[in-house]
Amino acid sequence: MLTIPDQLNIATHFIDSNVALGRGQKIAIECSEQRVTYTQLLERTNRVGNALHQLGVRPEERVCLVLQDVPEFLYSFFGAIKIGAVPVPINPRLRPPEYEYILNDTRARVLIASQELVGNVQQANGSQQRLTRIVVGAQQDGYLGLYDLLEQSSPELAAYPTCKDDAAFWLYSSGSTGPPKGCVHLQHDMLFPTQYYAKDILHISETDRCYSVAKLFFAYGLGNAGYFPLSAGATTILSAARATPEGVYSDIERYRPTLFYSVPSNYAALLAHTRRGPEFDLSCIRHAISAGEPLPPALFQRFKDRFGIQILDALGSTEMLHMVISNRPGELKAGSSGKIIPGYEARIVDDSEHEVAPGEIGSLLIKCDATCAGYWNQHEKTKEMFLGHWLSTGDKYYQDEDGFFWYAGRADDLFKVNGRWLSPTEVEAALISHSSVLEAAVVPRQDGDGLLKPAAYVVLNTEHKMAPEFVLELQRWVAERLSWHKSPRWIEFLDELPKTATGKLQRFKLRERQHRSAMG
Repeated sequence: MLTIPDQLNIATHFIDSNVALGRGQKIAIECSEQRVTYTQLLERTNRVGNALHQLGVRPEERVCLVLQDVPEFLYSFFGAIKIGAVPVPINPRLRPPEYEYILNDTRARVLIASQELVGNVQQANGSQQRLTRIVVGAQQDGYLGLYDLLEQSSPELAAYPTCKDDAAFWLYSSGSTGPPKGCVHLQHDMLFPTQYYAKDILHISETDRCYSVAKLFFAYGLGNAGYFPLSAGATTILSAARATPEGVYSDIERYRPTLFYSVPSNYAALLAHTRRGPEFDLSCIRHAISAGEPLPPALFQRFKDRFGIQILDALGSTEMLHMVISNRPGELKAGSSGKIIPGYEARIVDDSEHEVAPGEIGSLLIKCDATCAGYWNQHEKTKEMFLGHWLSTGDKYYQDEDGFFWYAGRADDLFKVNGRWLSPTEVEAALISHSSVLEAAVVPRQDGDGLLKPAAYVVLNTEHKMAPEFVLELQRWVAERLSWHKSPRWIEFLDELPKTATGKLQRFKLRERQHRSAMG
């Protein structure tokens, strides 16, 4: 059990402590040609905090960050926390109306944006009359320059005396099931996944080098490339570039990370990418981790066969901040989310909130000290999802006799075929186990009698050549592994599946597509 002092400013724990422990000259961040030591990280974090304070930012006021994965993200995030303000990282690839929504919802006092992202944000913030704008990069009209502010600010800063239950930062949910929700995280929240997952399961240490395909604005990426490495005096490797197979392989071979974090769609893309000559060298990676969506067993096996690396799949969410259920070295089952992480609790319940028997599908509840305090400005949704100490995840799961948790879909993803429940993820895993299939998604569609049947959307490997009989081949493939009633009645081939910026499948868009087809 972690002991947390009542007075806590989490920025000092992750930033100041490394210098106090004698790690000042160790490299904290590598980003392209930049190398930032822990002393420089502390000084620049303090300069951002002082600059915000001089601009009149007060404790609890929000500072929105629309930033690429660059060192300035960490300076700004922890600099705001250090003065008692509340940073709000935002997906840097939103559309102007989405920025407008979040800027208004947060009532932000300051916006810090990367130069490349100013255009979309500028179109969105006309209603934000009080918003002070800061740009990272070349000067922009209406924006203060971050580097100018840093030069004018002191590298010394005493932390504002926040308490452990004060708001520290907000994160917006990915929007995979609808409009994003602002999750209010507290000063103590980051301490729990750091101890229970990064240290107790991954055994992160000062010698580790962390590389995350998931970006810092995403709860998963914020831990992977942000506070996890800082908690251990390790090095984080940041990249502002959009993740492509070529870029990710190049970064791994250049920076030699020991901890590699990604999402299933990226693992699939990596497996689909080859080059002439020697195989990509991933020998530096001691643990590869996956989250965001369930990792199909076929992807796990293909990655292991090709690189000799077992991917550790896990479950987390923006609300829970990071992992709560995880596979771990020496204790894993391909296709499962793993076991509950010691320090947390899980229950699988029926509609009456009674625990179900092993093997029976129910709703997953999690008791987790890193869970956010609630959704900003969404009182009814908060009451619906937060049940005392327990969070209703909205996921359907079952647990096997060995204690491993198996994902069955979101609550609104399951549907009945011939009177029996069907989990889309089960059918998707069967489709992906075919060597020609890269990704798959399954949703219900009504047949001519108005009965629900599974319909599949499939992305093929680039080397596969389509033949007329291939649909029937895939249908038989699934039927042989599951049953005919679970085999997709219809199969449509797409170039890509609709996903959020964090890699989560947006099934509701496929359901909307089905509806439009039926109406058309």
